[in-house]
Amino acid sequence: MSEEVTRPLKKKRSKEEILEIVVAIFLGITALATAWGSWVGSLHGGNQATNYTTSNNLAADGNARYNQAAQTMMQDMILWSEIGDLQMDIQFSQTYEDEITVQMDSYKLYYKCMEQLSETMAEQIAWDFDTYMDMEPEAAVLAWMTNEQALTSPFSSQEYVDAYFADANEVLAQSEEVLAQGKQDNANGDAFGLATVIYSVVLFMLGIAGTFKNLPNRTLIVAVAILGFVAATVYMMTIPMPTGFHIASFFGG
Repeated sequence: MSEEVTRPLKKKRSKEEILEIVVAIFLGITALATAWGSWVGSLHGGNQATNYTTSNNLAADGNARYNQAAQTMMQDMILWSEIGDLQMDIQFSQTYEDEITVQMDSYKLYYKCMEQLSETMAEQIAWDFDTYMDMEPEAAVLAWMTNEQALTSPFSSQEYVDAYFADANEVLAQSEEVLAQGKQDNANGDAFGLATVIYSVVLFMLGIAGTFKNLPNRTLIVAVAILGFVAATVYMMTIPMPTGFHIASFFGG
């Protein structure tokens, strides 16, 4: 007769044991989520500091360029004033047929334009360096003054005035963009900080759940903690990751 081997029946876990397992699992998951939120939040903080520094550097560079442009424009305005005075003297001398004065002022105006005009201003007032270089000063000036652009102030054009500051404004616009990104990084970092605070509350609630002797009360605390964990996780998933973030880059990828 073979002995009948009776296997012991597997004991069914009690509700308290199941609850303890759930608490242990969520304690681990929440701890990992807290660490993740803190780390990503610190990355946002690093980007914020970098962007603020870059923005300040760009702003300083843009302001320096703006001041330089203002100084250059002022010098060109003074130059144009001198050119305008010589033009008036030439026209006045032509009226009274004073050829000597016309010739003298033409020479002054010719060399002033050749030596002091920038290419941008020369283009605006139609002074052609290549053409007038091969001409006699008086002939070049008198031919140039027949052009309407030669007698019109370049500073009457707002587009021309704005061109002085185009480079500076571009750099200052970059500064504003980087500053805005820094502010966004700051907001995102604060958002991750809020998520980690919620996770901390979840950890606290899961930690004290065992102190309650009554199972329904313990279950309620754990349920609220799980809802808090889910809410914090969903909220954290809506927050953008740091600019340029790539998890593989931290492992040499």
